[in-house]
Amino acid sequence: MQRPRRAVALRYDAQKDQAPRVVAKGAEHVAQAIVRVAEEQGVPILEQKELVEALYALEVDQVIPAELYQAVAEILAYIYRYRRA
Repeated sequence: MQRPRRAVALRYDAQKDQAPRVVAKGAEHVAQAIVRVAEEQGVPILEQKELVEALYALEVDQVIPAELYQAVAEILAYIYRYRRA
């Protein structure tokens, strides 16, 4: 995988969260660390630069806005399918 310029980590727990929220974000070395930790934890990593840019504008611990629900829902669906396989 190419080194990301920016990375955003999301969390969504249907039991706790109304919507996915940003739990980490960073550029350059911080982005690389986010990706490295995700890989070590077996978290699937997806590259969608436009979505990352939109999410990067949010603050850490901020719930994603409604206009990003569809894009993030597609990612979550992919992750759920990936984990079942």
